[in-house]
Amino acid sequence: MFMYVFSIVLIVSSNILYNICQKLTPQRVNPFSALLITYLTASLFTIIVLVFYKTDKGFFQTLQELNWTSIVLGISIVGLEFGYLMAYRAGWNISIGSLVANIALALMLIPIGILFFKEGFGVNKILGAAFCIIGLILINK
Repeated sequence: MFMYVFSIVLIVSSNILYNICQKLTPQRVNPFSALLITYLTASLFTIIVLVFYKTDKGFFQTLQELNWTSIVLGISIVGLEFGYLMAYRAGWNISIGSLVANIALALMLIPIGILFFKEGFGVNKILGAAFCIIGLILINK
């Protein structure tokens, strides 16, 4: 139960910091210079945490178990970071930009979850999605 709650708290708190930092990144800075420093920092932090995160397998053994998803995830993260930075530079408010992006994302993931991961989607979820669509329309008026 702890990890169930902690993981969501970590996602939300990290997303808050993420959006604040994206919004406050200087307008005149080359976005890819900012991304380079971001990823160097993330890499250093990951290496430090890796040292303390013990598993029953060695580092090189776990590398052999990876597949294409880590590479595609890296590419998608660059797109995500660049997209948010450009959205805020284009004038999106921090209170609305992330909301619109995340609601649109959630709506796009519904058919993916149903078709590829065989997730259920009952009446309550359909109503929730409908309210999200209504919310998107209202927010963007």
